[in-house]
Amino acid sequence: MGLTVGIDVGGTFTDFALMDGATGELRLGKVLTSADDPSRAVLSGLTALLDSAGLDARDLVHAVHATTIATNTVIQRRGEATALLTTAGFRDLLLIGRQRRFELYDNSIGKPRPIVPRELCFEVGGRLMWDGSERTPLDEDAVRAAAREMRARGAVSVAVCFIHSYVNPVHERRARELIAEAAPELLVSLSSEISPVYREYERASTTALNAYVMPAVSAYIGRIEDGLAELGRRRTLYIMQSNGGIASGDYVRRHPIRIIESGPAAGVLTAARYGDAAGTDNLISFDMGGTTAKVCLIEKGRPGMTEIFEVDMINLKPNSGIPMNIPAIDLVEIGAGGGSIASLEMGAIKVGPISAGSAPGPICYGLGGKRPTVTDANLVLGYLNADYFLGGEMKLDVAGARAGLAEQIAAPLGVPLEEAAWGVYEVVTAQMAQAARAVSIGKGRDPRQFALVPFGGAGPLHGAQLARQLGCKRVVFPKGAGVETAIGLLMADPAFDVARTSILPLAPEALPKVNAILADLTADTMRELDACGLDGDRRLVPSCDMRFVGQGYELTVQLPPGPYTAADIPRIRQAFLAAYSAAYGERAFDPKAAIEGVLWRLSASIKTAGLTMRDLPAGETDARRALKGRRPAYFREWGRADACDVYDRYRLGAGCEFAGPAIIEEKESTIVLPPGTRARVDRKGNLIVDL
Repeated sequence: MGLTVGIDVGGTFTDFALMDGATGELRLGKVLTSADDPSRAVLSGLTALLDSAGLDARDLVHAVHATTIATNTVIQRRGEATALLTTAGFRDLLLIGRQRRFELYDNSIGKPRPIVPRELCFEVGGRLMWDGSERTPLDEDAVRAAAREMRARGAVSVAVCFIHSYVNPVHERRARELIAEAAPELLVSLSSEISPVYREYERASTTALNAYVMPAVSAYIGRIEDGLAELGRRRTLYIMQSNGGIASGDYVRRHPIRIIESGPAAGVLTAARYGDAAGTDNLISFDMGGTTAKVCLIEKGRPGMTEIFEVDMINLKPNSGIPMNIPAIDLVEIGAGGGSIASLEMGAIKVGPISAGSAPGPICYGLGGKRPTVTDANLVLGYLNADYFLGGEMKLDVAGARAGLAEQIAAPLGVPLEEAAWGVYEVVTAQMAQAARAVSIGKGRDPRQFALVPFGGAGPLHGAQLARQLGCKRVVFPKGAGVETAIGLLMADPAFDVARTSILPLAPEALPKVNAILADLTADTMRELDACGLDGDRRLVPSCDMRFVGQGYELTVQLPPGPYTAADIPRIRQAFLAAYSAAYGERAFDPKAAIEGVLWRLSASIKTAGLTMRDLPAGETDARRALKGRRPAYFREWGRADACDVYDRYRLGAGCEFAGPAIIEEKESTIVLPPGTRARVDRKGNLIVDL
């Protein structure tokens, strides 16, 4: 019955959604992110939101947090020095990777720089076989010597990845004990705990990334927890994971790789809830903030999931990034946001991926930015209200934005200022359309059959135009779209996905081992659910990556609840054949061929009460009563800037209808509707636009 807060940290803004459990009232907030230490903006923004509402910080029960710190640490290569300890003969595991070319005919392509440099890769004697039996004992003296050398070379964290440790972790666990003896200050990540699955390169890469981000994530969580404690008493801090579930701060300290896509996951899960408003469960989630844009396909109300996720990709090309075998929502993220810098390259407008962020920020922020950005272009086009940015808390410098765009874009191109601004707007929208096509057309889906759900601080500014480029017929602008991810955090449930490799035939003799594996996975997830300390219905969903014997890759098949007997085998077999038929065709296999399970998975979650968006109270249904006035705005259909209706979103009641062109203002974001659109407000306060 106390207060719960959702906090989403982005590259430019930090968003807040504060729910009063006693009254059900929801309060929203947005502040500039403190780039040098994001935790500072988190704590100062939360304090300001509580004070403005006259609420007592001691009533804060817990906080749910989404953060980009893990992602930014990897992409910007700002992590502490990290070492790798592996089996003799496998020192270059991360350097060699896989023989996959993301551009088949380009002989000059490179790979992302490995997280662990070769001079910090160490190999030691000791070997386990494929079945977990020991062929050669672990060379304990070599482990101690390697640990001392790591420390001498400045390593702060170490990833331990021995061959076949996913079957038997005994050597890795002993190595951790030996490292603690020789260099106790080193943080240790074991592949048998972080990623106990086969395929050595992906397992080593995942473990190395976990070790690389561990110091930064652990320190960051500590600062947040200490700051919350200073507000009166210690609160429970939950962090959003890449799989869309929340976890305790202690779990994330041990598995920081699980939050590599923390913020985007929360936004996608929230967007999936707008099927009723859109009239379809097939949606495209579009989250555009100040630094990046994230796009995800949602089919039948469920976002796509992936078990192999890549970070630091080159031009969105598969196999061009650093792989991680963690469960994550399948989305595409590009460097296109409100702070993305616009420039000229060979006489054409280029936008991003470099962002002005929160410091120095766009020119119009007046904080020292000198290069024009997407936000500056939106201001010049008349879409943003210089006196109502962040609800009037921040005044924008129109003259500065106009001068910057004129000098650096319009004058060199020899075009009028508004056309230059429109060029920036159109280019960044086209880049986001390319990302949306990658998750739709690239997967054999027609975006014209999907509705678009734009959110984030900049998403509503570009949502309608993006939908037109994709051919979407309907757009849903959620209530509170500017802080939608923070709102989504209040709807999130604890969830954990665990997996273990064990290659077993789909046969009665293998069932005792299958049942034992799933029992171990159940015990692991139950401990983590208990640690969350939240009540609700617990749900366990087992699955298995299966294949025909002799194949090299698998399909994930959901399993019935266990434990299993011989009577369950025909049902499991049929489920695999159905999945195989759907993927490759009904005649693509021998229905009598032998099947084996490779990777045994378990998803565990707690279904909590969460946040439910309330209906709007009965109010004004005449949209004209919500008019704030008119101001000049540029639209390509007009070819000029002309007077455009401006609406106050807070005064638009359920049932209000109006036509574009229109600009709809709220504190956290601004919606732009081009000519030829029709809009209406539903009972939840969502704005539904037909193109």
